[in-house]
Amino acid sequence: MKISTKGRYALRLMVDLAVTGGDQPVSLRDVAQRQQLSDKYLEQIVTPLSRAGLVRSVRGAGGGYLLTRRPEEYTVGDILRPVEGDMAPVECAINEGYCERCDECVTLELWQEIHRAVSQVVDGTTLADLVERYRKKRGGGPS
Repeated sequence: MKISTKGRYALRLMVDLAVTGGDQPVSLRDVAQRQQLSDKYLEQIVTPLSRAGLVRSVRGAGGGYLLTRRPEEYTVGDILRPVEGDMAPVECAINEGYCERCDECVTLELWQEIHRAVSQVVDGTTLADLVERYRKKRGGGPS
């Protein structure tokens, strides 16, 4: 299973908002500069995050995006799923009726184990955990 650039950039965006924003909106242009990403691509990424209620936009001068919750209230899974979809390695891991071979498939349990393991990691890691890792690597402040 591979996480796309959208998923990776969504996490970078959310960490940046958590580190630099607080209760002040952060412009996508500023995030793009700090993260060395295209602001146009970030616009595509922020849309599903906004639809999922993870960020909200503030219009006007000094506008930008804010987190809707505290960083400890987001899991990595909450952030990845709106841009990546379900984290299952194959469809049958989450939908046993997907294939008529489910009863005899020797790999079904393997796919389900992989799905459970991935879910455990992404649902057991919070945005606050990533912010803490960021601060340890950066020496405390935003970059």
